[in-house]
Amino acid sequence: MSEQSERVAVPCPSCSPGDATVHEVLKPGGQSTVRCTECGHTHKVTVESEPTIERDVVVSQEGESETTTIAGSPDDRLEVGDEFVVDTPEALFQVRVTSLEVGNEQRADEARLEDVRTVWTRVVDNVAVNVTINPSDGDRDGTRSVTMRVPGDYEFVVGETESAGDEEFEVTGIHVREDTGYRFDKLDHEGDMVFAKDVKRVYALDRTSDAWSPW
Repeated sequence: MSEQSERVAVPCPSCSPGDATVHEVLKPGGQSTVRCTECGHTHKVTVESEPTIERDVVVSQEGESETTTIAGSPDDRLEVGDEFVVDTPEALFQVRVTSLEVGNEQRADEARLEDVRTVWTRVVDNVAVNVTINPSDGDRDGTRSVTMRVPGDYEFVVGETESAGDEEFEVTGIHVREDTGYRFDKLDHEGDMVFAKDVKRVYALDRTSDAWSPW
């Protein structure tokens, strides 16, 4: 399957000399050969290329970080919470912006790409979720933590039972990350749902003994 050709908006000397129309670029270059999609007229035109700039992107995953770059228009806007794909030596990752560095020890929630020095992100396509499991008998000394590795769009729902290895537990509360659009930082009503990529920590009640009970 052939790739879709580049298109530009320029005046057509045949059907629209005063207004721009959509043209298909047949041969790019300083003097590009283009064809009007309205009347089919082919002619040459100078196509101004939009300037692009590169910025460093720090990609964090499970306490480890690596650096790559993104390219875009100087006027492109970035803000905390934006998601996009980056190419790193390890793999392609879906990431979410957690902070924008715009100066020495200066951070912003939103900025033009031209004003950004470094984009700080975290991986959200596959994530590690920490779960605090409290014993069903209320003995706090028996509280323990497990880590679940799941896709970023995995759903944690208050009141539902989950499993991790040999552990079975019922979700009782979910602590939400700050770089999300949720109204509250902790959800604890039955039926409340949070995607794994938005979870800071899951709180749960041990159901392992219930799962293994012969009765």
